[in-house]
Amino acid sequence: MTTRLALLGSINIGGNRMKMADLRERLAADGFDRVETVAASGNVILSSDESEVDLAARIATVIEREFGIVGFVVVRTLADVRSAIDDNPFHGDGADKMVHTIFLPREPDEGGFEALLQAHRDRGAERLALDDRVLYLDYVHGVGMSDLTGRFIEKRLGCRGTARNMTSLKRILAKMEEFA
Repeated sequence: MTTRLALLGSINIGGNRMKMADLRERLAADGFDRVETVAASGNVILSSDESEVDLAARIATVIEREFGIVGFVVVRTLADVRSAIDDNPFHGDGADKMVHTIFLPREPDEGGFEALLQAHRDRGAERLALDDRVLYLDYVHGVGMSDLTGRFIEKRLGCRGTARNMTSLKRILAKMEEFA
């Protein structure tokens, strides 16, 4: 079995509230093996050999059925999470809470990243870089001060993503390494 991380989008913000203990219980009851969570923002570590797409769909189904939340789930391996930290070109340049990796379920639409860069030009100091199914973003002055909202990014890329800052990712990686 492969150690996987399921990143749940938009959990415990707005009206999408759930307790991680309840989520672990429901996923285990649905047959998931060795389920652990990290923080309250929807980071689930588990063992599975299902494809990323099938595993994400299965978890989203459980969340919708059990919690009434239409979920967004992105699945990654331990190596993917390590790369999301190591390959982030902005990591180490400033505050880890300002530097994010946005996990995408697939590559952006053709021309999407260029459209994002063009739309953002002259709007802020944020720095952006694209890699394999991830968008790296340095918010520089903080997320709350930025015009780069999830909707703004999604509209240009043509796909939704879920973000984690470097502080959170390091914590998640440490937990995944213990889990493996």
